[in-house]
Amino acid sequence: MSSAVSDEAEGGQTRASTLELFFDLVFVFALTQLTHAFGAHPGWPALGRVALVFAIMWWMYSGYVWLTNEVAPNSTVRRTALMLGMFGFFVIALAIPGAFAGSGIAFGLGYLLVNVVHSALFWVNGGTQASAAALRIVPPNAVSAILVLVGGCVHGWPRYGCWIVALVVQIATPYLSDPGGFVIRTAHFCERHGLVLLVALGESVVAVGASLHADTVTVPLVAMVGLGLTLSYVLWWAYFGLDDERGEHALAALAGPRRGRPAVLAYGYALYPMLLGVILTAAGIGTVLAHGNSPVPVAQALALSGGVALYFFGQSCFRLVLGIPRAWIRLVVALAVLATAPIGVAWVAWGQLVALLVVGYGLVIADDNLGIRAGDHSAYV
Repeated sequence: MSSAVSDEAEGGQTRASTLELFFDLVFVFALTQLTHAFGAHPGWPALGRVALVFAIMWWMYSGYVWLTNEVAPNSTVRRTALMLGMFGFFVIALAIPGAFAGSGIAFGLGYLLVNVVHSALFWVNGGTQASAAALRIVPPNAVSAILVLVGGCVHGWPRYGCWIVALVVQIATPYLSDPGGFVIRTAHFCERHGLVLLVALGESVVAVGASLHADTVTVPLVAMVGLGLTLSYVLWWAYFGLDDERGEHALAALAGPRRGRPAVLAYGYALYPMLLGVILTAAGIGTVLAHGNSPVPVAQALALSGGVALYFFGQSCFRLVLGIPRAWIRLVVALAVLATAPIGVAWVAWGQLVALLVVGYGLVIADDNLGIRAGDHSAYV
């Protein structure tokens, strides 16, 4: 019996539902909030805040993918609970701009609600094996939720400290409790995480339009918009061209109990720098459109090239975890695109964007050609 058929026989979901896609609308809003938060005051402090807030949020958002992989939203009670979790994420997204100021309590309460709904749904509606596995992660999840709430109630460095400790607890959770107890239906699991990444890339396209403040649409402006959209396409192709399907096949090839740890590392940890990279890239594209034919400050130039580099670094980790060939090439791509940042500082913004496209897409195409010669294929190749 094939992996997909056996997964279906075990129950749960094998394909994403429309309710989950509706749920992802909140994720779009959260990414928009994070992009604006960084774009308003680009620099290392803003990057640290955005990275911390997004990491805390991403842990539970990815947790909901694990949840719906086991607990299909096929009853009124389950759908209502998911909508309650969606409300919690919406509160988190609303609080993002002021998370380190006056909105910390709202952020903490939203996160606590998301955590409680997740634990309750898993415990009550999951299968015997999944419920037992979920109960093992309830204590560390509860500790992190309490730390986030306490952090929201205090100010200054204590808030940073509480949230950093909460993040450390989250990172350590898969090592404190074996994730092998969860049943991972690879078709749904990989599709859902792919859709989250697709939603993030879509937000970068929205950022291109949202960054336009000119009353007159000129030829140079249209050209720069085209460059920005092309960069979003390059990031989409870099993952969905081949790696999306290769990742699903690699995970499906593992025996059920052995999928847990690679699933956490590849679709949890490795996807985080990719998504963070998309956020920074979206902010960087906005900077290019704003500066156009003039140089950009160092922070904005690093946001654009560094965001793309983070994306490829995460993809290198994704390949490494799942045993997909040529993980090192994606690391080379990351270093190469990062090296284009000085162009925007020393010359003009659009020149940096062109260099990013030429270097990044050129190396991705070269990598794809190696894969095709080795027999790789996908729905697009």
